[in-house]
Amino acid sequence: MKSNWIKFAIFLAILVGGFGIMKGIEATEKEPEKKEEVDTRPSVSFQRLNAMDHKVSISSFGEVQALEKTTLSAQVSGEVESWHPNFVAGGLVKRGDVLLTIEKEAYEAALLQAEAQVTLAEASLIEEQARQQVAIKESRNLPANQVSDLYLRKPQVLNAQAQLKSAQARYRIAQRDLNNCVVRAPYDALVISREIGTGQFVTVGMKVAEINSIEVAEIIFPVAGFDSPFLPAVIDNNPAMVKTKELVSISREAHLQRDLGVVNQATRMNHLVIRVDDPYSLNSKLPPLKFGTYVEVSFEGKELKSVFKVPQTLVNNRKVWLLDENDQLQSHAVEVIRQEDSYFYISSGLKENDKLVMTLPEYPQNGMAVKVIANSGANSISTGK
Repeated sequence: MKSNWIKFAIFLAILVGGFGIMKGIEATEKEPEKKEEVDTRPSVSFQRLNAMDHKVSISSFGEVQALEKTTLSAQVSGEVESWHPNFVAGGLVKRGDVLLTIEKEAYEAALLQAEAQVTLAEASLIEEQARQQVAIKESRNLPANQVSDLYLRKPQVLNAQAQLKSAQARYRIAQRDLNNCVVRAPYDALVISREIGTGQFVTVGMKVAEINSIEVAEIIFPVAGFDSPFLPAVIDNNPAMVKTKELVSISREAHLQRDLGVVNQATRMNHLVIRVDDPYSLNSKLPPLKFGTYVEVSFEGKELKSVFKVPQTLVNNRKVWLLDENDQLQSHAVEVIRQEDSYFYISSGLKENDKLVMTLPEYPQNGMAVKVIANSGANSISTGK
C-alpha cells in the first residue's frame, strides 16, 4: 500500500515539473516578428509629352572665298610715277583709291591737240552752214531745175558734220587715255600681288596687280542628302550664321544667296552659296573673316509642325517605352523625321500627354508593372533646344 502512494507521488511530481518547464519555455519564448510584404516592381520615372513646332537647323562647312578676283592691266603706256602705300601684297584699299599713276604729259598734249581739232571742225561746220543759208536764199530766185543739193551745199555741210564727230571721238579717246594714267581701285579690295614699281615703264596690256574684292565674300558648301528635304522653300536672302572653328572663334552674320543648281558628281550633294558682307571689316569694327578660312555655316530650314522632341537615348530600334494608365510598360513604334544634336523629332507614334519613360529597368517588357518615382512627370518635353 505504501509503495502505491510512493509511485503516485512520483508521478504527480513529474507531471507538475513538466507543466512548470512548459510554462517557463512559453514565458521566455519571443513572439515571432511579422514580415512586411516587399514591393519587387522596378522603379521608373516619366515625363509627359507635348507636341511642338520646330524650325529645322541645318549646318555644313565651307571655305571663305572672294566674290570677285581681278587682274589689273595697264591701259596706257608710260613710266610709273607713284603708287599707293597700301598697294602692296596684303594691303587693303577702298573703292576709288588711286593705286598708281603713270606719266601723263604726252596724254595731256594729245588731249589739247584733240580739243583743237574739235574747235577747227566746229568752225568749219559753222562756215559751211552759213554758206548753205546764202545758197538757200539765192535759190528762191532761180528755176527749180537749176537748184540741186550741191548748189544748196548739203554735201559740204554733211562733210563738216562728219569731221566734227571724228574730232570729238578723238577727243574722247585722248581724254580716256589721260584718265587711264591714274589707276583706281574698282572696289574695296585686298591686294594679292603687285607687279610694278616707281620708274618702271609699262605698256598697254601689261599685268600691274592682282586684287580680290572684300566688299562681299562667298562660301560654297555642300548640303547632305538627309538635310535636302528640309531646305527653306526660298533660298535667296535667308539669314545665316558663319562661325570659325579656331581657338578664338569668330561669328559673323550672313545670308543665303543661291543654289548652284547642279549635283556634285563625286559626292552626289547639292551645293549652296552664302554671302558675307565686308568680310575684312573695312567699314566696321567686327572681327575680320579672311579668305581661305574654313568655317561652319548654319541656318534655319523648314518648320516641322506638331512633332515630339525625344532624347536619342530613349529611342531604340524606332521604339520608345510609355506608361499606360495602369503604370505598366508599353513599347510603341515611332517615326523619326529628323535628328539634331542628341534629340530625335518624332512625327507619328506618340500623342499629347503620353507618359514617356525616362529611366528603364534592365530588362523591360510589355505589360511589366512598375513603380513610379514620386514627383515624376512634373515637367514635360515640349520646348526646343
